[in-house]
Amino acid sequence: AKSAEAIIEAFMGLNANILVQEFIKEAGGADIRCLVIGGKVVAAMKRQGAEGEFRSNLHRGGSAEVVKLSKAERETAVSAAKAMGLNMCGVDLLRSQNGPMVMEVNSSPGLEGIEKATGKNVAGMVFEFLEKNAKPNSTKTRGNG
Repeated sequence: AKSAEAIIEAFMGLNANILVQEFIKEAGGADIRCLVIGGKVVAAMKRQGAEGEFRSNLHRGGSAEVVKLSKAERETAVSAAKAMGLNMCGVDLLRSQNGPMVMEVNSSPGLEGIEKATGKNVAGMVFEFLEKNAKPNSTKTRGNG
């Protein structure tokens, strides 16, 4: 605790912005990436951090496997996407003794890892959503010309 306090004080002395996140021991270095499209979880994977690494990112050596979500996890992911006003996003959850906890909402998640882990064509799902919901001329910009 004293070491953490000293580190935080050092960053404060530099006027640096930092984020301190609660450590969820029961998550065991794993998180769940839920891909939400149009208010629905279309794919989910459990990511496990590499040995000695608390972050579970695949590009940091983590591994991934398909995971079955609980109703609470599904609802939490959809609620997080809605709260951020995003039609498509990755929601990272931790399984805690207090239920699912949102760790991050990513507005531009990578698709390669979740497609490989789940065997789903997530990119295709994104295109299907866009085709169904795009409005003609909705990308026009206002200008002087």
